[in-house]
Amino acid sequence: MNKKYFTLGCCGLDCGLCPRFYTEGSSKCPGCYGVDFENKHPSCFFITCCVKKKGLEVCCECNAFPCSKFDKETGETDSFITHRRVIQNQNYIKEHGIIAFIEQQNKRMVLLQTLLKYYNDGYCKSFFCLAASLLSLKSLNESLLKAEKVIQEKLVGKEDLKSKAKIMREILNQIAVEDNEELKLRKGKK
Repeated sequence: MNKKYFTLGCCGLDCGLCPRFYTEGSSKCPGCYGVDFENKHPSCFFITCCVKKKGLEVCCECNAFPCSKFDKETGETDSFITHRRVIQNQNYIKEHGIIAFIEQQNKRMVLLQTLLKYYNDGYCKSFFCLAASLLSLKSLNESLLKAEKVIQEKLVGKEDLKSKAKIMREILNQIAVEDNEELKLRKGKK
């Protein structure tokens, strides 16, 4: 079985909204079970169970979901990608179907690519990935409109990525507070 949707982890991670998915060079991740995935993530137990053994696209397609493999997926800690939506994503897929999820994710990916192309000063990739994962599509679209308005009012040049990034970060953080979200990776206790 090959996975059809590399941008969706079988565990529910939003691989298409991960900083490593947008990285250039050898550390670029191909997405869940994409080309060369096993060389980068040789011991993913979700892949072994879901894709290799059961031939499924996502774990929520299994009758045993959520199994004990999800015991640590509380959403309280993140890695280099947020884990806060893992169970929520799986439940959305169960209720609405994988196609509906992928359509929504594709919209988020387009918005993320816009943020990365026009507002990234080289230090915002992880932040923008978090915003694209955690904020509503409506909020993300509004942030782009607000940023363009502020940029025009302040006469910020097209090439001034540092100023544009600062404006966008402020807007996204403000929206996150209003939406009761935190645009910061949550690291586990050591």
